[in-house]
Amino acid sequence: MTDLPSVSGTVPERETLKPYVGLFGVMIGSMASTLSTRVTVFGLADLRGALGAGFDEGAWITTAVGIGQLVGGLSCPYLASLVGPRRMLLAGIAVFFTASLLAPLSPSLPAYLAAQLLASLGAGTFIPLTIIFIIRHVPSRLKIYGFAIFAMNAEFSQNVAASLEGFYADHWSWRWIHWQYCLVLPVMFACVRYGMPEDDVSDGSGIRNLDWPALLYAWLGFGLLYAGFDQGNRLDWTGSGIVAGLLLGGLLGLTAFIVRELTAVRPAIDLRILARGYLLLFFFLLIGFRFVILATGYIIPVYLQVVQNYRGLEVGSVLVWIAIPQLVLVLPLAKLLQTFDPRWTLGAGSALIGIACLIATGLTDQWATDDFLASQAIQAVGQSFALTSLVVLIARSITPTEAVAIGTFVQMSRMFGGEMGTAFMQTLVRTREQIHSNLLGLHVQAQDGLTVDRLFAYGRAASSRLSDVSEAAAQSTRLLANAVARQASVLAYIDGFMAAAAVAAICWILSAFVPRSPAR
Repeated sequence: MTDLPSVSGTVPERETLKPYVGLFGVMIGSMASTLSTRVTVFGLADLRGALGAGFDEGAWITTAVGIGQLVGGLSCPYLASLVGPRRMLLAGIAVFFTASLLAPLSPSLPAYLAAQLLASLGAGTFIPLTIIFIIRHVPSRLKIYGFAIFAMNAEFSQNVAASLEGFYADHWSWRWIHWQYCLVLPVMFACVRYGMPEDDVSDGSGIRNLDWPALLYAWLGFGLLYAGFDQGNRLDWTGSGIVAGLLLGGLLGLTAFIVRELTAVRPAIDLRILARGYLLLFFFLLIGFRFVILATGYIIPVYLQVVQNYRGLEVGSVLVWIAIPQLVLVLPLAKLLQTFDPRWTLGAGSALIGIACLIATGLTDQWATDDFLASQAIQAVGQSFALTSLVVLIARSITPTEAVAIGTFVQMSRMFGGEMGTAFMQTLVRTREQIHSNLLGLHVQAQDGLTVDRLFAYGRAASSRLSDVSEAAAQSTRLLANAVARQASVLAYIDGFMAAAAVAAICWILSAFVPRSPAR
């Protein structure tokens, strides 16, 4: 594979441009894959309303998206070896496009969930196959730029999701949550078809040697675990037979999958790669970073919506400050990683993420958009450093033949790390809010002077709008209760930022044990 000529004024040959066109195509897919999960989360209320679904029924929408992406990613190693990465990616684009086009036209919630599951199956192949493309087909001197763009792309798309959903809800229609992909997927299809090398035709041995039981165990194990994590907070974890059954079934399926793959002659997904201890450490770090990123990505929007009554576009104006620095840093960071050991930037990024979370613990009920800028800008730089360095370290530690399995492990780590972060933070915030509400309530005594003064102030404000004295008194009591609940929520969010800072500190410590991995 030749590189772009450096002679000024010359026009690159047609063949030389192919890997760059292909890279552009797979980056579109990487962004669309991440957007499909985050936009759905931010648009869940609009989707429930449009589909006439209640809170409990609508909660399964995000679960369907996550399970589809997991199953799609798990299928990559086998299908890519059977039909080739190019054919598989083109098929995934076609499935994602068709399901996204039809999903808003679904006549019922079950039909919509089926369309979401199909769309996510297609999108789930994008990130593993993006990694495969960069490792195998991007010129060697530019691989590090490809990985830097990939790391930036995945996090950038997640942080612009709130702005996109808010714009669609306010100006267009909820249907564009899905139809937005129909605008870019044809471009992706054309780029991949032109820029990705043709696949070798399979001789049919792949079908005969397929380890179907292992794939089935993997689909059931990871799918049930993801559903259990996604529904756990809503159904109160072990207090729900459904969640307990999902988690138990998932653990059994996962155990069967691991045992099968470690003993099979031709494993569907080669887990033996993880015997290289540093690779396992890399994936633990990836899970940890995704945990922190999705945890803070949950706290800030919920705080703005619950405490400040922000809408989607207003929430997006805060999160976009994580996205913008990543665009600026992507190319200089890639150049920096060509000079410095990525382990140093990995440690620096981990530290910056922790510092950003600690800054955010200064949260009060008066914080608005501008108050988050300092912490979010620092977190953006930290995420760029940490994730890009980690992806580069992973890529330097594997051979091109291992790219398929590694791409799947990356997809699994990011999906489960993010889901665990969100599930943990939902439960932590809910329980800590209850504790803080109870503790604050103990200090609100009916005969206390401060309580009387606060009730009097609320009553005077209410009486200016209400003529009935008893109704004004009841309104003042409600206002006091709301103030207590507001403060309890803020204290719970502070606890959440402290927990995220603790996980970032663990990642920082683990980064010190990353060895200088050999280039393969």
